[in-house]
Amino acid sequence: MAVSPYVQAMQELFRANTRSREFPAHGAKVHSVAWSCCGRRLASGSFDKTASVFLLEKDRLVKENNYRGHGDSVDQLCWHPSNPDLFVTASGDKTIRIWDVRTTKCIATVNTKGENINICWSPDGQTIAVGNKDDVVTFIDAKTHRSKAEEQFKFEVNEISWNNDNNMFFLTNGNGCINILSYPELKPIQSINAHPSNCICIKFDPMGKYFATGSADALVSLWDVDELVCVRCFSRLDWPVRTLSFSHDGKMLASASEDHFIDIAEVETGEKLWEVQCESPTFTVAWHPKRPLLAFACDDKDGKYDSSREAGTLAVSCSWELYKKPHAPLLEWWNAVTHQKQPLDPWVSPVIQ
Repeated sequence: MAVSPYVQAMQELFRANTRSREFPAHGAKVHSVAWSCCGRRLASGSFDKTASVFLLEKDRLVKENNYRGHGDSVDQLCWHPSNPDLFVTASGDKTIRIWDVRTTKCIATVNTKGENINICWSPDGQTIAVGNKDDVVTFIDAKTHRSKAEEQFKFEVNEISWNNDNNMFFLTNGNGCINILSYPELKPIQSINAHPSNCICIKFDPMGKYFATGSADALVSLWDVDELVCVRCFSRLDWPVRTLSFSHDGKMLASASEDHFIDIAEVETGEKLWEVQCESPTFTVAWHPKRPLLAFACDDKDGKYDSSREAGTLAVSCSWELYKKPHAPLLEWWNAVTHQKQPLDPWVSPVIQ
């Protein structure tokens, strides 16, 4: 089968320019990484009970602040979908905290009923959903910081997410199913038997065409948003799929597990574009919202936390040459291949003359 021009171009781009850089972030394992909506900041949450925020400056991350206050591990975090200054953290201390990077302070602490393990912000920015270890999902008003609704489920709830249109709420569960609720009514719409084993993670592509799920069966499934049918499976990983992320243009899908590499696939064909080598399992990945940067964090190299040694690094992998050099032919080629209408942002690259 002939390889598409896009696949050829991207494989060449990765081969010629890609490298990973590690940045010390925490004193213990990093559980979650996420980019702000504008892409200028990267946040990380850790077993050490803190969150860190980094500024992206040219070809490096510069630590801006460390956010303390949680009494237990920060298991997941996410940014406001349209306000680049706000992010929220979920912790095992039975609270969520909303932070403002302009003041470097917690602007709200919301108590919840259980140890929180997953969190997401609605696309309209009005609601935060948080799930705990007891399979309770609480919906919190992002302005009043009060609970609007609470749902107890009879199955193991893993990752949670709204669709891009904000009118449906999705959950992956321990029975291999995707459960879909109407929103804001929270009435069951459909339960899809997606995988033969635990369905772990779910992500929607920025274009609104697909969503992907990862499972303990080591498969990634790609689903049509409108038809709710599986259109493709990715099967290059050998271990349970722990984390997924779509690129900003919806053309690439990164998936990771206990395999010591991150698979990067072309969404439309499933073809392998690249793999990012890691020294240990990877449990969180996040594509930059505008550019080909992939942030990720790996488990401790020996598989367990040891307080006597440095841990908690995160890494960013990308074609850094696109950021460092005012190389007009390369940029024109990149913009043509990826159908970019705008040149690279001035805050990550010299201005092209």
